[in-house]
Amino acid sequence: MAEELEGTVMRSPFTVAWNDDQRALLEQTARSRTAPLRRVQRARAALASADGASNAAIARELGVHIATVRRWRKRFHHEALAALEDRPRPGRPRRYGPQVHLAIVTTITSARPSIDSQWTHKSIAEALAHYGISPSQVGRILADLDLKPHLVRGWLTRPDDPHFHDKATQVCALYLHGPPGSVVLSVDEKTAIAARSRRHPTRPAQPGRPERREFEYRRHGTASIIAALDVHTGQVLVEDIIRNDSATFIGSCACWTRTSTRP
Repeated sequence: MAEELEGTVMRSPFTVAWNDDQRALLEQTARSRTAPLRRVQRARAALASADGASNAAIARELGVHIATVRRWRKRFHHEALAALEDRPRPGRPRRYGPQVHLAIVTTITSARPSIDSQWTHKSIAEALAHYGISPSQVGRILADLDLKPHLVRGWLTRPDDPHFHDKATQVCALYLHGPPGSVVLSVDEKTAIAARSRRHPTRPAQPGRPERREFEYRRHGTASIIAALDVHTGQVLVEDIIRNDSATFIGSCACWTRTSTRP
């Protein structure tokens, strides 16, 4: 009798079934790399429960306690897809509600700070001082909202050119097959390069000690250069420039044309 009980698989009284739309959503969540871990685990448990897997098998697969799987299965049975969400945590109620969250979003998206170039947690807290919110709490709210006002990413906006493909084709053809007797150069410039030297010489590496390099340096003004790559020979031509204007550019091109080596 004991052997028969040991070999018996206890089935949960809470059945789980999903329609096609629900299963598609669960499969998408289970494959997600950006969703919270608990949500992904619940989605996998929901699919396995509907496929007939036991609580013990699901717990082993997900690396959680079997009591957790039992609780999830019961929630799936009663709440359906709503069971994927976290339940409210016990403890002190939120001090800052949606109104404060909205005020923070409005502050960082509607105007720049009066002094700093970008909003900081401290400057946001000062701008919303009437709410009595601290900079650390501002940081937590921004993290929950996935907002990073201190980060800036630039982009170049230009109107669409209907002839862009034709122009790009001509440039690529010129790079591949230049006209006979021509020199094709790709030119770029770098201005205001800081000329610096270490204040003290670098000490070489020794057994048990890496190379030591002094962090202090001397400034020797700035330098500006213009460089050209001969796209057909790979030769790089560099010239120091005093002024960055059209006359300097034309003169440099003429000099490079004369000095460029040809195969």
